[in-house]
Amino acid sequence: MIRQWLLLMSEPAVDIIDLMATLIICFATVVAFIRVVQQVFKPDTHERARQIWLDYGRWLVAGLTFQLAADVIESSIVPSWEAIAQLGAVALIRTFLNYFLERDITEIKARQRPRPPLETGQGA
Repeated sequence: MIRQWLLLMSEPAVDIIDLMATLIICFATVVAFIRVVQQVFKPDTHERARQIWLDYGRWLVAGLTFQLAADVIESSIVPSWEAIAQLGAVALIRTFLNYFLERDITEIKARQRPRPPLETGQGA
């Protein structure tokens, strides 16, 4: 009885969460594409171009997180080796994206910090 209820509730939940992930990724891709085209026709700084990709990466991680949630629900209800492999692949991709994204964010923040003025060696 409970298993049937879980199956009945989880199938639409998985579909809805997958749809949300797809919408997030599609939206992010369109926004990134528009920003890249703007960057090509009206070049800005290298930092601005890098920020476009960082923002896009954040959205992709968000979309993958939603997909991972849907996969967890699906694999917990209907566990198969295929579902577990898919869950593992999404988790691995998300982990690598997070690692490189965090590294890039840290690098950009370090570049954006104001540098202290150089001392000229002139005494008082």
